[in-house]
Formats: sequence, C-alpha cells, structure tokens
Amino acid sequence: MIPSEQYRFLRHALRDGRSIKTESSSRWTKLHLDPWLLCFLILNSLLGLMVVYSATAEDSGMVIRQAISFGVGFIALFICAQIPPKVYQSITPYLYVIAIILLLLVLAIGEKRLGARRWISLPGIGSVQPSEFMKFAMPMMMAWYFSLRAFPPKFIHIVFAFILMMIPFILVALQPDLNIGLIIPGIFVLFLSGMSWRLILGAITGFAIVAPVLWMFVLQEYQKKRVLTLFDPESDALGAGWNIIQSKIAIGSGGMLGKGFTEGTQSHLGYLPEHHTDFIMSTYAEEFGFVGVFLLFSLFAAIIIRCLMIGMNCFHNFGRLYAGATGLTFFFFVFLNSGMVSGILPVTGDPLPLMSYGGTAVIALLAGMGIVMSIHTHR
Repeated sequence: MIPSEQYRFLRHALRDGRSIKTESSSRWTKLHLDPWLLCFLILNSLLGLMVVYSATAEDSGMVIRQAISFGVGFIALFICAQIPPKVYQSITPYLYVIAIILLLLVLAIGEKRLGARRWISLPGIGSVQPSEFMKFAMPMMMAWYFSLRAFPPKFIHIVFAFILMMIPFILVALQPDLNIGLIIPGIFVLFLSGMSWRLILGAITGFAIVAPVLWMFVLQEYQKKRVLTLFDPESDALGAGWNIIQSKIAIGSGGMLGKGFTEGTQSHLGYLPEHHTDFIMSTYAEEFGFVGVFLLFSLFAAIIIRCLMIGMNCFHNFGRLYAGATGLTFFFFVFLNSGMVSGILPVTGDPLPLMSYGGTAVIALLAGMGIVMSIHTHR
C-alpha cells in the first residue's frame, strides 16, 4: 500500500546523521539557533515595528511596548531553543493542563472588553490573553499524543485527539470567541501524521451537515453579521460593512509602490478601524504598495518553508509533527488575516503574525519558533 503524502512527509527525514558532523562545529549549533530562521524572524519583527510606528501615528509609547514584547519574545526563543525536545515531550501534558486552567480563570476572573471576557490582568505585567498560549500548547499536545502511536493513526486515536482539541475550543467559545485558530494546529498535526483522506473528506462532509445547526444555535449575532457582510458589504456600508470597505480602499489606493512610509490616509485620518492590530496589513499595503506586500509575503514564505524543512529533516516523530504544524499554522494565520482584510474571508479578529500590535501573540509565536530551533539543533 502506497503511503499518503502526509505519511511520506514523516518518513522523508535523514536518519543516518549525515549532517551532524558539519553542523556540530557550527557556532550557531552550539547556541542551538538556526541562523536562517532567526534572520527571517528578526527581519519580520523589524518590519512589524516599523509599520506599528506608522499605524499608531508615530506613538513612541506603543512602539516601545511592542519592542519590549519582541525583546521578551526573542529571549523566550533563545531559552526555548536550549531545552532538548525530549524535555518538551515529557512536560507537554502539564503545559496543556496549565493552559486549560488559564482558560477557566478567564471565565471566572477575566476582564470584560467589548462584550467578551478574554484577558487576565497580572500585576506588574498587564493583560494577557490565555487563548494565545493555548495556540502554543495545542500543537505540542497533538504532537506528543501522536508521537506515542503508530502512523497512520487509528480512528479511535483521532476521535480522542478531537476531544483534546474541542475542550479548549469550547472554553474559548464561552468567552465568547469562536477562535478556530485554536484547533487548526491540531488539525495540521493530524494531517501530517498520515490521517486517511477518507476520514478527512468524511470530516468535511460532517462539518457541512452540522453547519446549519452551528449557524442557528452556536454563532452569535455579530458573527452571523460578519459572514453576511462578507458577501455584500455595501448592504451596511456605515455599519458592519465599514471595515471591509475601508480596508479595500486602503489596499487599492497603495498601487504599485504605495504612498510612502507614514503617508497613508485611510489609517491616519481614522477611516480604517483597528489599523494597528487586525487591519495592519491594509495600513502596510497602502504605504508600501504591491511591491512591499510581495516582499512581505516572500518573507512569510521563507519562514514557513524553513519550518517545514526542519520538520522533514528531523529524526523523531514529535519534532517532525511539531515543526511541520508550526510552519503550516503560521501559513494559516497569514492567509486568514490577508483574506480578512481583502474581503475574501469574514472578519475574524486574528492578528497578522509578527506584524499586528499585541504582546501575547508575539511572545507565544517566538517561543514556539524557539522550540522549532531546538528540534533542529538537538540531534
């Protein structure tokens, strides 16, 4: 029987240690850092700081706070890169339980903003969003679970994995926040572990069947309005459709080369809402145009490809699954945010990785990249 493409991904890694000798003498390997991935992340972070500076109307306070978040994130990256993957594999269930406890604390003592309870205030630190840490813990939990079992996984193992994914998803939905980004990393781990295409198509069919039920009884009114506005934003141009319409205007007005750094009008004149968080891509496209967006997407592609390469060259299942899922999850959030601001996907509120203003998401993402580097350098 010919293995599936996902299963072939897991069997493609070098197992004879041919690259160990050349890499063992490398200064980067001794630091347990991957120079290529680190370079791409630093460039992306600098670009993100530059756009935040423009999007916040040159607010130095917000830029400094974001720079501090990047600094903490890169420190977390370096620390996480020093810890061998076997340690992560052994502590993963505990990290998952801690993340679940934090989500429960949000429901009990979390801050309520804009009708949702999603943040916990920590003295001396500020507000943190535990759902972002679950995005960090979820792929680790799925990689740990499937690394202990034979590939491709059996149906009973897939069912239990879905239970592990749905627990945090339900807790976040109660905030309320229908954050599909929590289960996407787990789904990518399932895909890479060699899940049968019959099961994948069956799951898609099952979702299509229950979608009307979710629409009627699960989705909130504001979420339904976002979906309906996607197809006809002009029907409520001054209400729910305002964000998408102004975002399209900002992207289109950038042209080929853009209006220039800090010269955007949609964001600086207040037409574009959330221009430094959810819609920062629109701000960037208006100021740097098609050429700037192409360069940014090239940088995103380099990060994604490097993560996949590290996963393919890893010789243990936990590392392959985690590194591969990290790269695909990064791609998913880039696609989700870009589709949202360009009007081809509903507005979900998910940030653009390493670009949108916000500390928790930056620190969690960079810490996850540190684990990917640990997987690459600890042979």
